[in-house]
Amino acid sequence: MATSPQPTPQPKPRGAERRQHPRARADWPLSVRMGDSRQEVRLRDLSAAGACFFHDQPIEEMTLVELHFELPANAGASTAVTARGAVVRCQRISPRVEHYEVAVFLHDIGDEDRRALTAWVAQQGPRDESRAAEFRA
Repeated sequence: MATSPQPTPQPKPRGAERRQHPRARADWPLSVRMGDSRQEVRLRDLSAAGACFFHDQPIEEMTLVELHFELPANAGASTAVTARGAVVRCQRISPRVEHYEVAVFLHDIGDEDRRALTAWVAQQGPRDESRAAEFRA
């Protein structure tokens, strides 16, 4: 009995191709709590499943954090969002600058907050990936 050929395994997508949720540029303050410590940092971008921000110290991957920020509204009051997640990436921005880009996967966010975040990202349109390299130069 003849056997059928096995399919060739396809390489896993990398970077933006791997993402399931669109991201949008965000540039406003973000409060990050790690244990008993709370620090104010600058948000870089957001998606329904994650956040990326700048920090002046490295944060170890898999560190659990709690994020608090105000999601701007086009008209009316902003929406306060609280989410918990794990650091999945921390990269130094440049060898000349002691600042880091930190990515967090949001694993605990309320349904209303996630809906508001998803709607806000959709309103902003996709983030321009071609500009991402300028933050690492």
